[in-house]
Amino acid sequence: MRKLVYYCLLLAPFAAAAQSKTTENLQKKFSDSFSLFFYHNTLRMINQSESKEFDELIKDIEKMKFLMIDKKEAFNASDYQQLRKAYRAETFEEVMTTRYQGRNLDVLLKEKSGKTQGMVVLVNDSTSLYVLDIVGRIALDQVTTLYSAIDESTDIGNKIKNFSNRNAKRKDGDKEDKH
Repeated sequence: MRKLVYYCLLLAPFAAAAQSKTTENLQKKFSDSFSLFFYHNTLRMINQSESKEFDELIKDIEKMKFLMIDKKEAFNASDYQQLRKAYRAETFEEVMTTRYQGRNLDVLLKEKSGKTQGMVVLVNDSTSLYVLDIVGRIALDQVTTLYSAIDESTDIGNKIKNFSNRNAKRKDGDKEDKH
């Protein structure tokens, strides 16, 4: 019995550090989405140049889910507003909106006792939605740096570009079908 209590106490922090339900539901709704999970050690592997700045950037990230969704016609501006509302219902607070390389970025934080527990970064453009669901935190002024590092990582960047190219080809095919 003592061991059971010990294991429950040991695993309790991990249960509290789960990804957002809204992100999970979004992935279920868009089953053809592409997702990657990163833990602190896998994020460090992205840092091929062994940049101390990047290590400092990710030091407080426990894990992160990176979700890419082809918006097609099944995801519009109203759906995006509903998505932001769903995150707010999970006690995420919108703290920043900015633009980066032609994309809109919205950053939402979840805090407990004044400490950031999690972050959600929504990267939205006309064809795709990228969601970075982070357990942990990074400095707000470094959000674009993290997204850029993931986007520019050779392996991950290629997957993102392949996903984006697939979406562009689909849209071109849809345009040809309509003529």
